[in-house]
Amino acid sequence: MRALRVSHSAVVDEWRGRERALTAAGVDIALLSARRWHAGGTEVSLEPRPGEQVAGVSTIGRRPALFLYDPRPIWRAFGERWDVIDLHEEPFALATAEILLLRALRRRARRTPVVLYTAQNIRKRYPVPFRWLERWALREASGISACNAAAARIVEDKGFAGRARVIPLGVDLQRFSPADAAAHAGRGATRSDAYRDPGAVATITVGFLGRLVPEKGLTVLLEAVAQDPRHHLRIGGSGPLRAQLEASVATAGLSNRAEFLGPVDPDDVVSFYGALDVLAVPSLPTPTWTEQFGRVAVEAMACGVPVVSSDAGALPDVVGAAGIVVPAGDAAALAVALAEAGGHRAAELRSSGFERAATCSWTAVGREYLDLYRSVVHEASAPASEVGVEVIVVAYGSPTLLRRALEPLAPTLPVTVVDNSSMPEIAAICAEFGVHYLDSGRNDGFAAGVNVALADRRQPGADVLLLNPDAAIAADDVSVLQRALRARADLASVGPAQVDDDGRPARVDWWLPSPSGTWLEALGMARLRRDPSFVIGSVLLLRAEALDQVGGLDERFFLYAEEADWAHRAHRLGWRHAAVPEATAVHVGAGTGGDPRQREVHFHASQERYLRKHYGALGWQWARAGQWLGAMTRSVVLRGDRGRAARRRAALYRLGPVRVEARYRALATAAAPAATAATATAAPTEGSTA
Repeated sequence: MRALRVSHSAVVDEWRGRERALTAAGVDIALLSARRWHAGGTEVSLEPRPGEQVAGVSTIGRRPALFLYDPRPIWRAFGERWDVIDLHEEPFALATAEILLLRALRRRARRTPVVLYTAQNIRKRYPVPFRWLERWALREASGISACNAAAARIVEDKGFAGRARVIPLGVDLQRFSPADAAAHAGRGATRSDAYRDPGAVATITVGFLGRLVPEKGLTVLLEAVAQDPRHHLRIGGSGPLRAQLEASVATAGLSNRAEFLGPVDPDDVVSFYGALDVLAVPSLPTPTWTEQFGRVAVEAMACGVPVVSSDAGALPDVVGAAGIVVPAGDAAALAVALAEAGGHRAAELRSSGFERAATCSWTAVGREYLDLYRSVVHEASAPASEVGVEVIVVAYGSPTLLRRALEPLAPTLPVTVVDNSSMPEIAAICAEFGVHYLDSGRNDGFAAGVNVALADRRQPGADVLLLNPDAAIAADDVSVLQRALRARADLASVGPAQVDDDGRPARVDWWLPSPSGTWLEALGMARLRRDPSFVIGSVLLLRAEALDQVGGLDERFFLYAEEADWAHRAHRLGWRHAAVPEATAVHVGAGTGGDPRQREVHFHASQERYLRKHYGALGWQWARAGQWLGAMTRSVVLRGDRGRAARRRAALYRLGPVRVEARYRALATAAAPAATAATATAAPTEGSTA
């Protein structure tokens, strides 16, 4: 595999550990970095190691989101063949837009998958044009690496089609290690007696390393240190808050227990950690800033130093059970935690810290990036003959239909049933067939039920068959589906032909909804539609690799359109979908459903959500006008029940399907107490899907 990475921060030698790990894993990787950049308050010039494929590029501007690269080296690099282009820049950055524009203009690079990076874990609505640039970048991306979970969710919510990967920032474990920390500190006896003997009442050396600014929480740390006479503080770093902090130290009488070291040279960071019993990361979130990772915490853990942090931003995810996390701004809790980490919990936290640091090693980070690259190029995870099939059924009542769905498959395939109705009869049937039963505890819809099962896989790495409880398919037909799925490398999903109980065929492949398609249908010109197609989700086999890249179903779709949304996102990532007429399933169709009019409202409300999500408010309003016009035309032309149905459809789109659905739900909620009282003594019966 050949990958081109572009990263202004790679000017720092240590941050190129990712590329070195990928090279060691067999990736032919080239790197374009800023020639010079301000990092950690000082200017850093690119100094490649012997054999490194890294070239410096001049930049215009020095702010991370507001600079541009010299386009000439990038244009030349895009003339080569690459399997992946990895831009280690935020989606809203000017440099990202510049590189995407160069890629669009360079024919050879135009279809190369692009991976972006994000650390932004505060939801921000950027001003124009950055908002537009961000939207464009997220639509162009085939993959995204995020250094924290919140940033990953934000880019997914803002329009990235797939699943953003949470990959930590890397640490060089050869440099950051307990042996090196002790050697650099020039002692084994410098650490406090409390660290060596947790029962002793002695000095606990607490350290802080970073910028001296209000949001880093140093005032809270000083207050915590003042509460315990054992705490002695070493502060490494510089910043505008230093004078105020020194005054606070003098006022509080801490001059003999607090030491300001000034800026710590990168070569001396390991020795700084080696002199500590505990590292404190007491950051305070603000409306515009919070911690995006907290690399110092991982570095300290790698050196065998326990860590205490606040719960600001990504710190709980980074530190977690490997350290102690306290509420931001709570000096009393911080004081207690520092005493615990430097005392009786030191050995425990040291051990868990080593384990956490190992997950952030450059080798581990390189493996995760290689997995991401393989995902965006749709590389098969295993030979087709070794990929199994796992079945997921989301049930809501109707145990008789569920039994019919399970009978052909339960003996031969792993099956998970998610029960959105929490019915004892469903649990009993699952026990009878020996299938995995999950009670979701609530009815949040089909998509949420599928995601519950995806989070508790029976056979990780297998293709996944989504099966409605009112449908049935033979195991042999499932095999036919999988052979068809695996015969083409670009197929994300396939579905069988379907018939009802009387043998009448039903259409299974449809165009993905779009505003233009809506108008073509309204004008009677559906034959001119060129929208991509998808296969309905009642019986649908999903490719494992596509699931890995696209992620699960969008739970905002309570009922209907969840498979269309998944198919749309997969299509944007280069996947396709197909019907397989050689396989057949029986589908009752609304066999577990309720009131047909309510189902119609749910269907069109989901269409509205889909169109708003993928085409915006203007796209939805344009499609809504087409639906209303088509329905009004049919209401005039058609007679009888069909004409009345068309008038109802027109009224539905005039009012807005989501608004009408909300009214139905409000009425159902208001009627629920009365219904519960009326049936409190009734025997349980088969339920139906809402």
